[in-house]
Amino acid sequence: MEFKDYLSIVQIIISVTLILIVLVQARGEGGFGTGGSSIVRTRRGVEKTLFQLTIILVAIFLLVSGLSVRAGL
Repeated sequence: MEFKDYLSIVQIIISVTLILIVLVQARGEGGFGTGGSSIVRTRRGVEKTLFQLTIILVAIFLLVSGLSVRAGL
């Protein structure tokens, strides 16, 4: 396996993980934009951790995507 193959595998794993995390967050808010209130509230506990993990995974995903472009995928 070449370096670009490893990047592709990592990119797939990160993207599936991101999809699952976003779906878990959306489920906690009552669905995809339905049933939500206009009250702004702070994130606490698991919700805050998932939010921070989402940001970190997006940054890693962008980094891996840039590396894969440079590797010639």
